[in-house]
Amino acid sequence: MPAAPLTLTGVSDAAEQISDIYAGKYDINRDDDWFLLKLQEELGELAQAHLRLSSRGRGAATEQDRADEAADVLCMLLLYCRRFGIDPEEAVRRKWLSWLEPTA
Repeated sequence: MPAAPLTLTGVSDAAEQISDIYAGKYDINRDDDWFLLKLQEELGELAQAHLRLSSRGRGAATEQDRADEAADVLCMLLLYCRRFGIDPEEAVRRKWLSWLEPTA
């Protein structure tokens, strides 16, 4: 049986549960700054994987590494949105998808 399609809300809900587990395990205080700084950390790790794959960084990386880091960035962004009351679906509709609407 194929897996059900993912939704932003479903991924966000799961990411929050996993973040709760992570914070409890490592005794992390997730204040407002933590969410932004963790997002920046994950973006740096994605950049590192990208540089390694393009032979501009030390060490080896795989496409799996790049995909894993992209997933980390996505989940941390959803957690950041949740923390600050941002509805990512509405923000995407307003900021990006409005470009696809016909103009009068």
